[in-house]
Amino acid sequence: MLTVGCHLSASKGYLDMGRQAQKIGANTFQFFTRNPRGGSAKEINPQDVSNFLTFANEHHIGNLLAHAPYTLNACSADGKTREFAEMVMADDLRRLEYTPNSLYNFHPGSHVGQGTEKGIGMIADLLNDIMTPTQTTTVLLETMSGKGSEVGSRFEELAEIISRTKLSDKIGVCMDTCHVYDAGYDIVGDLDGVLTEFDNIIGLDRLRAIHINDSKNPFASHKDRHEKLGEGSLGLDFFERLINHEKLRHLPFYLETPNELDGYAKEIAWLKSVYRR
Repeated sequence: MLTVGCHLSASKGYLDMGRQAQKIGANTFQFFTRNPRGGSAKEINPQDVSNFLTFANEHHIGNLLAHAPYTLNACSADGKTREFAEMVMADDLRRLEYTPNSLYNFHPGSHVGQGTEKGIGMIADLLNDIMTPTQTTTVLLETMSGKGSEVGSRFEELAEIISRTKLSDKIGVCMDTCHVYDAGYDIVGDLDGVLTEFDNIIGLDRLRAIHINDSKNPFASHKDRHEKLGEGSLGLDFFERLINHEKLRHLPFYLETPNELDGYAKEIAWLKSVYRR
């Protein structure tokens, strides 16, 4: 069965997101843990979570993916910025235990001129400070497009972060199709080759989720501008091949295309129509 969803607003709580997902034909979803630009998180309502878990079980909704705010930078040159990222991410991991076995995705960060090696060390240090042996959440490093001083546009960088993380069994990767294509990995022309490279460097067992986005930019542009499926440089044929690939078809796919709910519903319906059972 295809596991596919999109990004939903968490403003009204878990049960509302579950109902939205079910309405548009999704069986999973992604949400921001708090305002995507940072700030405090909405207080957890235990009854809302309980109602959602019942609803999710009845409607077969799972593989929830929480996304950290974009503004967090675990490898900033500013100590207070790093402290803020650690505080937010630690709080997020505590909150996610209300929905056990979730996924938590974050952008590794930008080293802002300090160098990739130093940035990698800071990211690993933060993860070592916030992760606990008892957490059920799997933390995902997102593949990045390589704009500016971003860390994580090369598979080797993600592998190095993982290797320095003490609880590496609780670490995985979320591959963003727009980002990885913009970073210079030709998933359109040589998907098998890219997956082999990923497997050799990181290990396909670490790949736990896919952000499924077309790109407004050409190959290896090192930018990050998502497009609706089939309206960018990746094309519909690629997405059909992606979701049916024998090494990927079991993974959850999350749309982050520039859409409202009706647009997501159409893309989900199309993905389901081309998925080979």
